[in-house]
Amino acid sequence: MTAETVPPRTAHERIDPVMALVAGLGAGVVATLAQIALWWLAGMPLPETLFRDARLTAALVMGIDVLPPPSTPQWNILLVATLIHFLLSVVYALIAAPLASRLRNGSALFAGALYGLAIYVVNLYGLTLLFPWFAGVRDWVTLITHLVFGVALAGGYRLFARGPQRPGRHSV
Repeated sequence: MTAETVPPRTAHERIDPVMALVAGLGAGVVATLAQIALWWLAGMPLPETLFRDARLTAALVMGIDVLPPPSTPQWNILLVATLIHFLLSVVYALIAAPLASRLRNGSALFAGALYGLAIYVVNLYGLTLLFPWFAGVRDWVTLITHLVFGVALAGGYRLFARGPQRPGRHSV
């Protein structure tokens, strides 16, 4: 056991689904805000870029008919895309929960960045085998957004961790 880890969980220590929900939704919001800021900094047209990404995401469940740009924003597409985005954020938070509680602050944030990178690779290289329309958004903004998601997720877990502190473990 290194100085950066804590003892493994016992059988009665379970993943807190409420914490995963809070951490996942929070990281999803932070990543979305970062992405919008990065689009703006990159001179990408807003809201066109937002509506494009919403169509790409909504097409996961609504089918490829939603991919062509409409003449006006379609709120059903935005709603479906938002639900998918936050559902995935919570699922990714649940996957990361066992590791997030075992790392200290600095290594947790670094691990979060690596986790965000892994999600980027899975989403934009692995899943494009099934959903090829995502290949068009493999860019530095999307990469940094995924890194921000991972760091925000790890930070959220560290910041809002509940329960009694283990002996020898420092609070956030």
